[in-house]
Amino acid sequence: MALLDSERQAPPGTSGKDGAPADWRRALEAVAPIAANPRRILPAVIEELAERQGDAEALIAERGTFTYRTLAERARRYARWALDQDLAKGDVVCLLMPNRPEYLAIWLGITSVGGVVALINTQLRGTSLSHCIDLVAPRHVIVAKECAGALYAAAPHTNAKIWSHGGRDYPRIDREIERFSPAPLRPGERRLVTIADRALAIYTSGTTGLPKAANVSHRRIMQWSLWFAGLMDVRPADRIYDCLPFYHSVGGVVTPGALLSRGGSVVIREKFSASGFWNDVSDWDCTLVQYIGELCRYLVNAPSHPGERTHRLRLACGNGLRADIWEKFQARFEIPRILEFYAATEGNVSLYNVEGKVGAVGRVPPFLRHRLPLELVVFDETAGVPARDASGRCIRCSSGEIGEAIGRIGGGAAQASAGSAFEGYTDTADSERKILRDVFEPGDAWYRTGDLMRMDTSGFYYFVDRVGDTFRWKGENVATSEVAAALTAFPGIREATVYGVPVRGSEGAAGMAAIVADGALDFAALRTHLAERLPPYARPVFLRLQARLATTATFKPQTTALKREGFDLTVVRDPVYFDDAERGAYVPLDAALYERIDAGKVRL
Repeated sequence: MALLDSERQAPPGTSGKDGAPADWRRALEAVAPIAANPRRILPAVIEELAERQGDAEALIAERGTFTYRTLAERARRYARWALDQDLAKGDVVCLLMPNRPEYLAIWLGITSVGGVVALINTQLRGTSLSHCIDLVAPRHVIVAKECAGALYAAAPHTNAKIWSHGGRDYPRIDREIERFSPAPLRPGERRLVTIADRALAIYTSGTTGLPKAANVSHRRIMQWSLWFAGLMDVRPADRIYDCLPFYHSVGGVVTPGALLSRGGSVVIREKFSASGFWNDVSDWDCTLVQYIGELCRYLVNAPSHPGERTHRLRLACGNGLRADIWEKFQARFEIPRILEFYAATEGNVSLYNVEGKVGAVGRVPPFLRHRLPLELVVFDETAGVPARDASGRCIRCSSGEIGEAIGRIGGGAAQASAGSAFEGYTDTADSERKILRDVFEPGDAWYRTGDLMRMDTSGFYYFVDRVGDTFRWKGENVATSEVAAALTAFPGIREATVYGVPVRGSEGAAGMAAIVADGALDFAALRTHLAERLPPYARPVFLRLQARLATTATFKPQTTALKREGFDLTVVRDPVYFDDAERGAYVPLDAALYERIDAGKVRL
């Protein structure tokens, strides 16, 4: 796809200390060939690199290193396994596995012959886990031995064949694939798979209910990979440190895709460790790091480390970095450059802060307005939807005014941009609920992000809050209805409403629940009950016991006052309990404990 005239006219050279126009040009040039080469999907790119630089390191981990040749060979074995199982184009395989090189080999191989891989959150338990599996109706489920217990306990309602990787509970896929050749696929084994085909299902909380499965095409994978490779100016000598979950789009697709598409290396850590972070970055000689804001906050609050300034990092890329943490993070650790961005797995709205404006999620340069169609519209807090004027049209926000971010779905100049596509969810009803119609003119359609933002006079956007029944904690979106359902399933809890509350020094909002109980609660049993049903980030940090829940005229829980009061004991007269991670128990919140939490002296 040739660059559009307006893209060719981007200012030459650099502008300012970060060289913003050069960043945009690299990204645009990187994605330009995608449409003209529909059969060049990411597995094909890996094949190309295996031929050119087969002995170069692709994936580096404590469990072992995959060269580009090794990665291609492992992927071919999984491709042949999929063919041997008569996996048709579009058939789904669920993957439940911690971060490791084999994870990427599995989905690259299966998707190369038309299969779809659903990346399952390894922290899910019980109903949430079974829901995510049942939602995509898989033919097969591949589960690492570390996750087999959770899968067995969840008991999904599926007829899928379950395969174990490294375990003994199910047939061993890691042994099964050794039957298949690692040689390049023969012409008779290849299938016509193009960028238009679906490749992955990645789960997102959305605004209500249980997780939704977002459709991710091969086009989207290539768009993400090459765009970020261009923005970060990835070279074969680069190594990126990736400790984000592989079941998320950033940790498992964007980050490895950006490096692998340019012949670089991905250093894989199974999970983030503040104490081990700088050892890893230095020992593996990383030049790039992928972050979420919560990760940066943990590092800023961690004790001094001898390796925190001896690294070779040239850039940190990620999202959710608060302004106060940004400056401390960059100064303390001497990070030359921060590349903050905003995006959503299923969304068509994205922003990039290539200028390094502290606290901003990005801006849309004039020469990219046609390609990144974004608007902020006035939000009606009472109705929970964008406001409409007398003629029934949405109202654009003025500079500095807070509104919901929406992105146009196709139409006009945006039609030529893959970035304007909304691929939706596996459930069409879920997809339709995210679309806003007749917004500014009859028949137009826009994607609702569910995020409130404001834009300053210079065109920079700033994230303000989420709308709807979610909050964000420890880098994850939490659906309040899911947590409430887990609470009310516990004997003795009659009603529950869940909301997020800010905690000084923490990113996002901690989960808090106002509950009505029939009598005395067994808090130890409740804590065990929640641990069996919810991932750690979704479990309520605070519990507020009430005699009754205040509701609206339509019997919806009133959470505005609850959110405002939070866990502040100077205004809350109800008993409040705190989930003390150090003691492993819910404990009464008293003035002394409240002060320690407010001072950031308690681990959350």
